[in-house]
This record gives sequence, structure tokens and C-alpha cells, in this order.
Amino acid sequence: MKLIVDSGSTKADWIAIDDNGKVLFTTQTLGLNPEILDGPEIISRLNDRFDILQNKKNATHLFFYGAGCGTDRMKEWLKQIFQEYFTNAIVDVQEDTYAAVYATTPKGEEAIVSILGTGSNCSYFDGKVLHQKVQSLGYIVMDDCSGNVFGKELIRKYYFNKMPKELAVELEKEYDVDPDFIKNKLYKEPNPNAYLATFAKFLIKHKDTEFCRKIIFKGMKSFVKNYIKQFDNCKEVPVHFVGSIAFYLKDELQETFDKYELKLGNVLRRPIDGLIAYHVANQ
Repeated sequence: MKLIVDSGSTKADWIAIDDNGKVLFTTQTLGLNPEILDGPEIISRLNDRFDILQNKKNATHLFFYGAGCGTDRMKEWLKQIFQEYFTNAIVDVQEDTYAAVYATTPKGEEAIVSILGTGSNCSYFDGKVLHQKVQSLGYIVMDDCSGNVFGKELIRKYYFNKMPKELAVELEKEYDVDPDFIKNKLYKEPNPNAYLATFAKFLIKHKDTEFCRKIIFKGMKSFVKNYIKQFDNCKEVPVHFVGSIAFYLKDELQETFDKYELKLGNVLRRPIDGLIAYHVANQ
């Protein structure tokens, strides 16, 4: 049994397949970002899913692609945890961008591959190797155009009374905006970035309002300038995306790309289905 996992900070999609690519089961855990979780919490999230707990000794391979796995230190730390949990499995841990590459980019082709979900990143794939120009420092200072950055922007606008009254009323109906509640979520509970990203649903729901359009296009402009344009050939190769922010704001991405003369490639909400085809073809 092979386990293939695509993990963001909010959630992780799991698929178990046999050697022929037949799906044995699918499940979902909370996100397993090693930058923001400790070992016991990761184990707790694994044990919380019966399919994973029941089959942990049956797994022969674990292919894990995750947010927060961009450094060797984090990859090795998480690999050790998985190796102790899935005792009979060969464990491979890669950053989530590789999942995006394998799911969106035809074999051997060049592309810029980006993730816009709870967090964000961007890399250039030369057909064989992944190259990054920007080392992410996480959700507090980076993650341009991500769900958590949009969430921060909405909360700030609300509390600085910069949000139109009718939208503020709608926000109050859909979210608990009590200061104590928000501060508890941000400073005392795990995954504050995932909490912030929940507000992105509000932004997408009201994306046709002038207020929300300004926030969306400000974020996309920042992502293009700070990430995509770091690569000299950005106008020559397609730019692929995975992630819910990219998927639900595809029209706005296309509008932004037209302005900067960039080529918008494949846009997927989740890379997991493409990963199955990749691992069956390359087993």
C-alpha cells in the first residue's frame, strides 16, 4: 500500500493506492505543517483518522508533500516522525511545490509553478529540478496573495473602520469578530494562519464588490512583482497554480496576467489526483 499525501496548513488530503494505482481509501486530516506543529500534535492528527491508524503497518511507501517542508531540517524532522509511525514504510518528504509541479506540469516541460492557498509560494521548474528565488519566512511576514494574508487584510479593514458598512454587517453575521475571540485564535490556538485564511471565503463570496476587488488585485500585483517576476523568463513559460485561492479567483488571475503579459497555465484546486497518475507512471 502506498500513501500519497498533499498537506497544506489547513488540511491534508490522503490517498492510499495499490501497485496498479487502484484507490484503496481516501481521507483527510488537519494540516501537518512542521513549522507550526510539534510532534505530539502531528501524531494526534494521524491517530484521529481511523483509516490511517488501522493501516499504519500496512503502508510500504509514504510520499508526503507538505507546506513547511522547504528546508532540510524540517523535512528530516517530519520524516523521522513518519518513519516511527509508519514502521514498515519507505518515507519520502518533499515540499508542497513538488506536488504542484507533478500535478500541473507535463513531464520534461518548463514552467513556473505557484501555490495560492492558506499560504503561498512560487518556484521555477526546468523540466528536472525545482529552483526558488525567494525563501519563504512564513505567514507573518510573507505569503503574498494567500488566504491568511487576505484574512489579515479583512480583519484590519474591519477594525480600522475601512470596510463599507454593508459588508461589515455581513462579516459580523458570518464570523465572530469579538476581539477576545480573535486574539485567542491567533495567539493561543494552533494554526493561526489557517484561522486567518477562513476569512478568504468572505472575500471570494463578495469578490465583485469594489472593496474586495481592490484587496484581491493588490494581493495579486504583489505576488506577481515579488515572486513571479523574480524569474527572468517569466513571460516565456506558463505559470501553473494549485490552491483554493487560485482556483476560485482564476478570472482575477487571468485579468492580472493579461496586464503583465504573463501566460496563465493550469489552475487546480488540489494536486492530489495528478499525484496518483504521477506515482503510478513513475513507480
